[in-house]
Amino acid sequence: MKIRGQLKSFWKKIYQTKTVCNIISGLAYLYTQFVYKTTKWKIVGRDNILNLWENNQSFILVGWHGRALMYSCFRDYRFPLNALVSLHKDGRLIAGILERYGLGTIGGSSNKNAAKAAYKLMNSLKKNISICIIPDGPRGPRMVMTESPIYYAMKTGAPIIGITYSVKKCKFIEKSWDKMMIPFPFNEGTCRFTKSIYIPNDLSPEEIEKYRIKVENILNQENYIADKEMGLSPIQPQKTKE
Repeated sequence: MKIRGQLKSFWKKIYQTKTVCNIISGLAYLYTQFVYKTTKWKIVGRDNILNLWENNQSFILVGWHGRALMYSCFRDYRFPLNALVSLHKDGRLIAGILERYGLGTIGGSSNKNAAKAAYKLMNSLKKNISICIIPDGPRGPRMVMTESPIYYAMKTGAPIIGITYSVKKCKFIEKSWDKMMIPFPFNEGTCRFTKSIYIPNDLSPEEIEKYRIKVENILNQENYIADKEMGLSPIQPQKTKE
C-alpha cells in the first residue's frame, strides 16, 4: 500500500508539470479539431453572437463545465474572446487548449485571485472584448450557475449568451462531478446558442437571484433540447454536491 501511494503521488506530480500539461493540452486540441471536422453539425442561434461581434458589442458567453471540451470549436476567429480559467490543475490544461484556439485566458476563481480576475474581465468587456465563463466550475454543483455572469452583465450592460452542444456518439465520465461529455469522431451533433439576455443595471440581491435562476434555467433547457435531439438521456443539474 505504501508503494502504491508513493507511485500515485509521483504520477500526480508528473501530471502537474508544465511539460506534461502542454503535451496533454496539445493532444486534446488535436482531438477536438478532429472531432469537429469529422462531425456533421447543426448549429442553432449562432447569428446571435455574430450580430453582436459585427456591431462591435461585447457579450458574456456561458456554458456548463461538462461540455467545455468543444466550445472553442464554434467561435469566430475574426473576433477576440477572453476566457476565465481556474487556477486548479484542470484549469491549466483547459487554458492550454484555449490558447491553441487563439483565445485569451484570465486565471482566477472564487477563492483565489478573484479580485484581479474580476478586474480583467470587466476591463475586457469595457474594451468590447467578449468573455467566456464556465459558471458551474471548477467544482460544481453541476449545471448550477454562480452569480458572476449576472454581476458582470449588470455592471457593463453586456448581454449574456449561453452555449451548449450534444452529439449522438459519446461517452460521459460518470464518476466526474460534471458528467463530462467526450464526443467521438465521425459523428452527428448539434450546437445551440441562446438569445441575448440583458440584465438591468440596478438590482437588489433578491432580483439578482431571480435573474441567476432565469439564465440557469434557459441554459439547462437548451442543454436538455440538445441531448434529446441526439437521442441521449439529458444530463440533469446537481442541486447539491455529491
